[in-house]
Amino acid sequence: MLASCATRPEAPSEGPLNLVDVPDTGPLGPVLRRERSLWVPVRWADLPGFTADDTQAAWSAWLQSCQFPRAPFVALCGEVRRMALATSDEQREWMRMRLQPYRVETAGGASAGLLTSYFEPEYAASRVPQGAYQIPIFGLPAAMPRGRPWYTRQQIDTDPAVRAQLAGSAIAWLADPIDAMILQIQGSGRLQIREPDGTEREVRLAYAGTNDQPYRSPGRWLKDQGLISDATWPGIKAFLALHPDYVQPFLWSNPRVVFFREEPTSDAGPRGAQGVALTPGRSIAVDPGSIPYGTPVWLASNGPTAQLDRLVIAQDTGHAIQGAVRADYFAGTGAQAGELAGRLNQPLHLWVLWPKP
Repeated sequence: MLASCATRPEAPSEGPLNLVDVPDTGPLGPVLRRERSLWVPVRWADLPGFTADDTQAAWSAWLQSCQFPRAPFVALCGEVRRMALATSDEQREWMRMRLQPYRVETAGGASAGLLTSYFEPEYAASRVPQGAYQIPIFGLPAAMPRGRPWYTRQQIDTDPAVRAQLAGSAIAWLADPIDAMILQIQGSGRLQIREPDGTEREVRLAYAGTNDQPYRSPGRWLKDQGLISDATWPGIKAFLALHPDYVQPFLWSNPRVVFFREEPTSDAGPRGAQGVALTPGRSIAVDPGSIPYGTPVWLASNGPTAQLDRLVIAQDTGHAIQGAVRADYFAGTGAQAGELAGRLNQPLHLWVLWPKP
């Protein structure tokens, strides 16, 4: 996840909002073309579950995006703030009045896509290598050039000359190489670190950069080898626990390495690419060529892991999140969120809620 800069919102206007019942009829307007998607106008009645969602639960995520709003939401953020204490029914009335829903499609007209999930892991760690804690988590190495591929994961693990360039850049040490891989794929995490003097404290790791190698799914590698059919994280961990000889090739199948920076912890979620804290269950990562950051989105995904019809906000992106109808659902922090994130892989439909002219 990469923080980005944006303009500050304008001050909200004063006075009560005049909400009216907007009929779901009339002309819908033209299809809008984005860099990697088409937006097809639809009626509010076409959004599954729209009248049942607790939109108040999503409003805090929307308020986060209003810290760094992007056009054309700058003009709406004052009203978004004033609607924060409204009921879900009142918020829906306001959305009908101010926004137009558009179904997100590929250039070829396909509206079905894929929903996966990510989370903020929590792990025990040591500030120095000791005992079981022998797997380093690195900050950005000073010697790494910017803008071109650096050494692969295998080279970093095996080449003494490369490790010498990383000397002094380890932030902490984990006990499990699979946990280290999960931390890198998720892009952020919390560590309960034991310091050299024996004290413990919690720190947050935030994404700082990569070695600019391509990301390749290690779960897909196992599946392509015919070794597993369940490529979820629980399935992967269960397989590797029974077949430890596959751990190293599993790790090296993904040449990308993620580097971190240490930040103070807080009750808020990790920062997404929009630069704001993510909200569990209400923030998604998207392809910004399909959906701009800060856009409210209606998400519908019903599958074996979760039944989701809800308002979410596009606030993040990821290397594997590419395409028109593609989203990664932020599940939250810790093991329970990780269990959901590790299993969620099911069909998806998206509608952007875009300001009316």
